[in-house]
Amino acid sequence: MPALTHTLAVTWPPFVLVAGLLLIGQVAAGEGLFTLVGSWCARVPGGARASLVTTLLAVAVVTAVLNLDTAVVFMTPVALHAARSRSADERAFLYGTVFMSNAASLLLVGSNLTNLLVVADRGGRGSDFAAHTGLPWVACVVVTVAVVLLWRWRALGAGTAADGAREPFRAGPGTAGAALAVVAMLATRQPALWVFGAGLVAAAVDVAARRRLELREALAVTNPLLLGVLFVVASAVGWFARTSDFASGALAHTDVAVTAAVAALTTVVINNLPAASFYAAHTVAHPFALLVGLDVGPNLAVTGALSSLLWRRIAAREGATTSLATFSRVGAAVVVVAGAAATLLVRG
Repeated sequence: MPALTHTLAVTWPPFVLVAGLLLIGQVAAGEGLFTLVGSWCARVPGGARASLVTTLLAVAVVTAVLNLDTAVVFMTPVALHAARSRSADERAFLYGTVFMSNAASLLLVGSNLTNLLVVADRGGRGSDFAAHTGLPWVACVVVTVAVVLLWRWRALGAGTAADGAREPFRAGPGTAGAALAVVAMLATRQPALWVFGAGLVAAAVDVAARRRLELREALAVTNPLLLGVLFVVASAVGWFARTSDFASGALAHTDVAVTAAVAALTTVVINNLPAASFYAAHTVAHPFALLVGLDVGPNLAVTGALSSLLWRRIAAREGATTSLATFSRVGAAVVVVAGAAATLLVRG
């Protein structure tokens, strides 16, 4: 029972935090925040390549602030709009979005569910976490942009200038909630309830002031059933790892590179969320190297993270075609180069 109690205690905060971030993202989307970002990315001077770089950097920021799942849900349509408005190569924007969402989820504790699961027992503020992951995050972002650019360099040479239409945007509770979420993730030791509270307040204010957000929309974006299933799976894996010798000391003595590589390969087999619960149950010599593998590693295969599965669904809804082979082929380059760069810079 103590093992189960401890497992549940360290597993619930990430899910509550993500639910809050998804709510904030939905309200911000209603305010036109992501549409504004897409319009800006489409109109940036310098052709399709400059537009791609701008779009991927925007995805990196949204991922860091509002979680990678939020970034995939709201920024995939933005990226496709930016490409289509220029008649530019759609594949670079489409695949670049999911690769960046995974790779850029290393910066803050709330950027990825795995981050909170792995550091749950460490304590410390979010700013301490960011101090460890800041430079590796920059490396992952730069490498991801470079790999996608090189992959579609010739195709990105074509395209036309986008129209100059500006999208309406008015900052409201969603934008304010995003700012509060960042502060909570940096300044507090347990940001989950603060962020979830900010999400509830943002949604309530939005409904009261403009009546834009409906209950079914809130339920659709937070998807409590899916989060509940993932919570049960993560808790079960964590409990199993804590009560058996199977995982004991698996990464207790490995170096940084091996830790990151093993974690990345594990995400392909069992997904990064169960993998995080599995490895976090025991002492890990290099927890931040573990996170490099868990966060960047899912670019090896669509099965590696929930974000990648969401991305395929959103892409299909937007009329875009995806390929599992292309995902893994290009994603492997992102993982190898970004993972190597990040492990050289990671502290801990």
